[in-house]
Amino acid sequence: MDRTRILALVRKEARQLLRDPKTKRLMFGAPIIQLLMFGYAVTTDVNHVPTGIVDHDQTQQSRALADALTAGDYFRIVLRSDRSADLGRALDHGDILMGVDIPPGFASDLAAGRGARVQLILDGSNSNTATVAQGYASRIIQQFGLRQARATGLSLDRGVDLRTRAWFNPSLLSRVYNVPAVVGLLLLLMALLLTALSVVRERELGTLEQLMVSPVTPGELILGKTIPVAIITFIDLLLVVTLAVLWFHIPLRGSILALFLAAGLYILTALGLGLFISTISRTQQEAFMTMFLLLLPAIILSGFMYPIMTMPAFFQHLTLFNPVRWFLELVREVFLKGAGVRDILLPLAILAVMAAGVFGAAVARFRKTLG
Repeated sequence: MDRTRILALVRKEARQLLRDPKTKRLMFGAPIIQLLMFGYAVTTDVNHVPTGIVDHDQTQQSRALADALTAGDYFRIVLRSDRSADLGRALDHGDILMGVDIPPGFASDLAAGRGARVQLILDGSNSNTATVAQGYASRIIQQFGLRQARATGLSLDRGVDLRTRAWFNPSLLSRVYNVPAVVGLLLLLMALLLTALSVVRERELGTLEQLMVSPVTPGELILGKTIPVAIITFIDLLLVVTLAVLWFHIPLRGSILALFLAAGLYILTALGLGLFISTISRTQQEAFMTMFLLLLPAIILSGFMYPIMTMPAFFQHLTLFNPVRWFLELVREVFLKGAGVRDILLPLAILAVMAAGVFGAAVARFRKTLG
């Protein structure tokens, strides 16, 4: 290979990518916008749940329970009534997502230690929100009952004193878990998009045939096409990681070297997939559609949207061949668990094998296509 020709191709490809203002906004502005959107919109946290309360007891203790539910940001009372039927109507109309029914005698049962009862009614049409809201409300009500029991001097004879502590994400914020994974999705999207479309665009314009009859070899052409995309993708990596740390305050506890090593192997895999798409596509529209046909299953089987352990056994085994799954595990290990290179040698080795296999196969097919 001639280094001069490779550098000339790299300069030519970089100028072609950067000369269009729309392309520059796509390469550097889109990842930032997408990270902001995913960081705020993709969340399983439940806050300010519209709640209705029916208080049949009308005592200081029943009002204190309502205050306990609204003390944090989890629940927001939008309905107060003394008729249980109002909760049903509000749930039917979608005005509330959770109803709390406090029966008569709540305060007296609580003071006597007989075990006061409270009914929670939830809108189960959104099962995730209902499950999380139920967990929050149950914990708040149980803690309220314990505080009231201690205040009245009742003995709390419990066999187990359970105290929980969450490691790596003490507040259990879904954003801390999701934002590092979004970094992996954005890198895959940009590498696929820029590599596949740039080669197909050359074919549409007829300049690919001109390059084929020039002294440029297929290997030099591949390097000239992929090196600028790799550099741009690494710049995007720096942008989104900086935004994740400084804007979303995601802790980066691990080794920067481990993060960049994993990202390099991952980007090489994505470049191989982009080259492969370019060999089976004749138009940019066809390449774009093929890219998304690959992208959607890769995201679903990565563990980003759904935990892998909850998938059927067949799909769990299928995820082992998905590079996105391994990179998401690596980036979360580095961000949240403080992993270094030694801690992630096995997934790094798996990703390296995938990168070599995918990129090697794509290069072979690309050479054959040019021939």
